[in-house]
Amino acid sequence: MSEISNQHKTVLANLSAASKRSGCPAADLVAVSKVQPDTRIAEMLKTGQRIFGENRVQEAQTRWGETFADHRKGLELRLIGPLQSNKAADAAALFDVIETVDREKLLRALVKAVGDDGHMPRLYVQVNTGEEAQKSGVLPGDLPGFLKTMRENYGLEPEGLMCIPPMGEA
Repeated sequence: MSEISNQHKTVLANLSAASKRSGCPAADLVAVSKVQPDTRIAEMLKTGQRIFGENRVQEAQTRWGETFADHRKGLELRLIGPLQSNKAADAAALFDVIETVDREKLLRALVKAVGDDGHMPRLYVQVNTGEEAQKSGVLPGDLPGFLKTMRENYGLEPEGLMCIPPMGEA
């Protein structure tokens, strides 16, 4: 058994144990594949892992559109890094989930990118819970207004929130 396979089993066991302790259902494991070499991705695919997080649209296009294109069916790809509005069309075409929606300009670009096929990835609003200047995301006080704009002006319903707390804060 490979190192990655062993680590994958350990992480899944830890998630299951935490779920039992807390009484909350276990979340699906997102394997963050950004900047990982192809050999490690191939090993992770062998474990049965089916949800992958990528940081950059262009890197993900190469990885999942070319290198591992034959594995794409049955996978869920999540964009977990910042998204520039000029890459919205590429992101909407490739990703199943975009976790970094944080401004109205991006909402406009995503709606425009969907076009005729109607495919819109599931969306998470990125929230900068610590209101730190160096981090992107909607500030907590602005969140109700942003959600209202998202729903009323763009007809988009977020699946959830992706929160970025300050370092060392739960």
